[in-house]
Amino acid sequence: MNIGNFTELICFLILGTIVLIGALGVVLLENIVYSAFLLGGVFMAIAGLYLLLNASFVAAAQVLVYVGAVNVLIIFAIMLVNKKEDLKPIKGLRFRRFLSGGICAGLLGLLIRVNLTTKWNLPGPKSIGEQATERIGEHLFTDYLLPFELASVLLLMAMIGAIVLARRDVLKTNLEPQDGINNNLIKEEEVPLLFDKKL
Repeated sequence: MNIGNFTELICFLILGTIVLIGALGVVLLENIVYSAFLLGGVFMAIAGLYLLLNASFVAAAQVLVYVGAVNVLIIFAIMLVNKKEDLKPIKGLRFRRFLSGGICAGLLGLLIRVNLTTKWNLPGPKSIGEQATERIGEHLFTDYLLPFELASVLLLMAMIGAIVLARRDVLKTNLEPQDGINNNLIKEEEVPLLFDKKL
């Protein structure tokens, strides 16, 4: 084993450990903010695994889409949650944990069985290097143009829905006076700004 393969193996073990520990932290931690940040770390480690596979475009897309969009959206959703309400106890929590643990163990066993019974063609196909980005771009704008556009419309609808929900909460919430704040500076707008007041 030369130094290149040894370095690649060390990087793979480090990134795999980060993915496993981070995924367990996302599921097991009770603080949802810590879980969200650990999920971002898991996404970054997966991007590193893509880099080990010479898939630079997929790694960049992983960082941009999952870390820059999905994880940020989860953090914003956490920030918009009403923390004034106390969490109610969940009925049958032990049974649900046992059921979900059994399902996860079954999926893990299925993956291990597939790994052991599949004849892997190693070392695999030769990497095409920088031409991979051009090849993916060609497929996105020719063969997979409709799913690509539908995904962009779906993300746009999610963004508009989040803006509408946040704006509705601001318009309907009565601002309570606080000590040291001049109430004349804060006025509640009864009519949304998008509509004409004359109507």
